[in-house]
Order: sequence, then C-alpha cells, then structure tokens
Amino acid sequence: MTGFTNSLRRLFRTFLDIILFSMMLVSLALMGCVRPFPDEGTANNATDSQNSESSSTDASEQIVDDQPGDQAAASPAAPTVDPFLEQEDGEFFIEHSVQAGDTLGAIALQYETSIDEIVDLNQIEITDILSIGQILRVPGPQFEALDSPDFDIIPDSELVYGPAAKTFDLLDFTAPLGGYLLTFEEEVEEKPLSGPEIVQLVADRHSINPKLLLAALEYQSAWLTNSQPAETTHPMGYLNEDADGLYNQLSWAANLLNLGYYGRAEGGITSFLINGEIPVSFAADTSFGTSGVQYYLAARDNTNFESWLSDVRPEGFHNTYFRLFGDPFEQEVQPLIPADLTQPAFDLPWNSGETWYFTSGPHGGWNSGSAWAALDFVPPDTLAGCSTSESWVTAVADGVISRSDFGAVVLDLDGDGYSGTGWAVTYMHLEDRDRIVDGTRVASGDPLGHPGCEGGFTNGTHVHLARTYNGRWISADGAIPFELSGWISQGFGVEYDGSLVRDGEIRTADIFHTEDNAITAD
Repeated sequence: MTGFTNSLRRLFRTFLDIILFSMMLVSLALMGCVRPFPDEGTANNATDSQNSESSSTDASEQIVDDQPGDQAAASPAAPTVDPFLEQEDGEFFIEHSVQAGDTLGAIALQYETSIDEIVDLNQIEITDILSIGQILRVPGPQFEALDSPDFDIIPDSELVYGPAAKTFDLLDFTAPLGGYLLTFEEEVEEKPLSGPEIVQLVADRHSINPKLLLAALEYQSAWLTNSQPAETTHPMGYLNEDADGLYNQLSWAANLLNLGYYGRAEGGITSFLINGEIPVSFAADTSFGTSGVQYYLAARDNTNFESWLSDVRPEGFHNTYFRLFGDPFEQEVQPLIPADLTQPAFDLPWNSGETWYFTSGPHGGWNSGSAWAALDFVPPDTLAGCSTSESWVTAVADGVISRSDFGAVVLDLDGDGYSGTGWAVTYMHLEDRDRIVDGTRVASGDPLGHPGCEGGFTNGTHVHLARTYNGRWISADGAIPFELSGWISQGFGVEYDGSLVRDGEIRTADIFHTEDNAITAD
C-alpha cells in the first residue's frame, strides 16, 4: 500500500465531517494548505518548536496555501455533519471528542453501546485515563450500502486535464453556443474574469478536464446553451449562501470530482453518501473517472437516490457529455501513468548556496480532493506574514513555462508547451513582480520569480511545489516519491507532516526556521 493510500485514508477520516457532501465552501475562495506560521518574534526560536499551536497566531493569521487543511476544517463557518466512518471490516463508527467529566461508561451509555466495544475499537485498556479532546471511536449506525450502477460515464483520461484535452479550446467551443456563460462576469482574487476564463482557471488549478466542468455546468444549469438559465447563483447545485458565484461553485464541483477519482483510485474509498444521508458503494468494475462524476452528482443539494440513479445512467450526465463532446471513450488515453514511470532528476527550487526551510510535508496539489502532491518551502529573508522576499524561486529542471498567472508558474518538462502531457511542475504563490512569462524556455536553475502570497489565499510568503504526469496529480509520498536534489519525500500519514531524507540526513517539516528543517542547495 503506497504512502498516498495511507495518507488519503487519514484525509478522508479527518475531514469527513466537512467534505462528505457538505464541503466547506466558505473557504473555496480562500483555498489554501493551512500551516500555522510563527509570530515574528519566535520564528527562529528552536526552543518554541514544540509549542507551535500556542505560540503561533490565531486561525486568521495562519499561513495558508492553495487547499484546505486542518485549521480550515476547524473554522466555525464551515458546515459540519455528524460523521460516520467505514472500517475495513465494513462496520461504521462515530468519532467522539472526550469532554470534561466523560468516562468510558458514560460514553457507552450515550451511544447505546458497551465499554468493551469502545475499548476494543480503540485498542485501549479499560483502566486508561481519558484526556479532554481525545478522540474515541464508538460503534455507529450500521448501514447496508446500496450498489451504484456499473455503467461507465467517462474514462479516467476525461477527468484529468491530460492528453485528451490537449487540442480543446474552451472559448472557441463555447462561443457558438450563445449561452449565459459567455456574458457572465465575476471578480476572482481582485481580477475581473469572464465565464469561460473562470472555467479555465478552475480547470488549471484542479487539473480537471475543462470539458468535464462544462458538461457538469450544462447538465446542472444549462449555462452553455441557455442565455437566460433559471439558476444563476448556485449553478453547480451547492446551495450554501457562502458559495455564491461561478468560481466558488465550480471549485466545489472540481474538488469533489477529484475526491471521488483519487479517493477510489488510491485512497481505498469504496463507498460514499448521497446528499450526506444514503450510503452507496462504488461498482467495482467502473472507471475512476466515473467514480469522480458519481461522487460529485451525489453531493448536490436536493439529490435523492432515485434522481441520482437517473443522473448516473446512460440517459443522465453521460448523455449531456456525449451531446457536447461525442463519445468520451473514443477519446480515451491509457495508461495515464505507465507502469515503469520514474521521476526525472529535479533540483531544489532555489539558488545554489542558499538555505531555505521545509515547512510543509505532503499536502493537496490544489484543494483537499487532489492527491497530496505538494511540498512547501520558505525563503530565508522572511519571518512571518506576506513580506516581500528578494529570494528567487528557480526551475527544478529544463522545460517551457506553459502557464504564468494568478500566482502560478507551471513548468512543462516535455517542452511542447502543454502541461497535460508528460511531467509538469506547478509552482504556487509567486508574486507578480519579476514573474516569468509563459512561453519562456528555461534551464534548471533559471529564475522564475519571487515567493509571495499570490494565488488562492495565503498570508505567509512561501513557494508551493507540486507534480503532475499527464495531468494526474502525483503523490509526494507515493510510489514515485518527490525527489529534489536527492532529498526524498517521506510522509507521516498526516497532511503537512513529513520529512525529506538524503544520505541518512533528515529534515522534518516545521513552521519554525531551525537547523532541523533547513536545506542548503548544493
């Protein structure tokens, strides 16, 4: 079992109460991989490193990258549901946070179970002392999951922004249809964007095929073909008042599409909920791309099992996709990931002789549904907040810059200018000042820009680095671990936690700048 499999299982368990068809969309406009950043006065104080939670600033002052994390999950604005989680033996349990005065007997009585069952489930002793805030698993309601249809909606290659979408031009496709999307405008991160530009941005950030996003938008609200659709505020079916607008709605849908895809492909997820209530098992012989579509369609508000069945059968979503783009299986590309794939040599993304700090281990490439493809680094000339850095982020390999916008710089290694074929490396949060322009051919070590806070929402200067192959996120601690100048990523099974290891030396991700997470480029 790969590191990503273990990590993603923990991801699902940690966030099920907010992402299992409720999804914390309040923060989608502020998407970031949340990592607390120390106060300016303690940033280089190694003695405080064991108290990072208490010594860092409050949740609104934490360093935030481009996908939600632990602190985002704790946001009081995030909607929650009572979680139940599935064990490997098919039974369900509920997570109980120990409160003052709790005993094993009181907890067993509360959940109508026995002390022995709680002890067995948590592998503890009946004599153990409970701690306030300790999480205990208690047997939850038992459900017999319904089976999903075995009809394949799309192949895997139609979900990722990969080879199958190389020649697709979003504006050229949507312009003749004359729908509402063409006249829609919205401000995203202080920049006015048209409807097609928003779809493109969401597709780029999540590495989701723009054709799939367009089909979902048309299926739900007919924005491609209707100039005056009935629904203009929540066009993807998520009715939360804090998730208004096309960017938030599409980002929610794209994250769920990724969550179903990567969850089933690598995370060991075998079932899901329809509208947060009805458990359904994935059919074993359908594509992972189909799982992503099923997962998203099940999450929309006002969906029930009967309507969802219509959505996932041939006459439902697949029909809309076919009508717009033809048979998706005629465009299938496989395999997306060759069995013998290895990462090419990558250098550390800063200048030789400089020392930067490894602050975040494996976490989402973009948003919580993608694989934990990213690592974070902080330059030496910043302590806290969004301060200006004169340090340069550099190319990890030779290639062509295929995209440079909204804080992102994407390095395409095969040189064709399209990041959806072969290896690509995405840099996030590079400030606009001195940022390299797209189309530029670079060599390893060439300057790309300065680390900053642009792209998504972040209030801590750093660079976020993630890999894709054929548009598919590649886990930093999976079968092909992230390697930079011989430093190899090793995840700890908890998002943001991990080490980089080289020749017996270990650097562990930390919010503080110490010799334990300092890495000097050769």
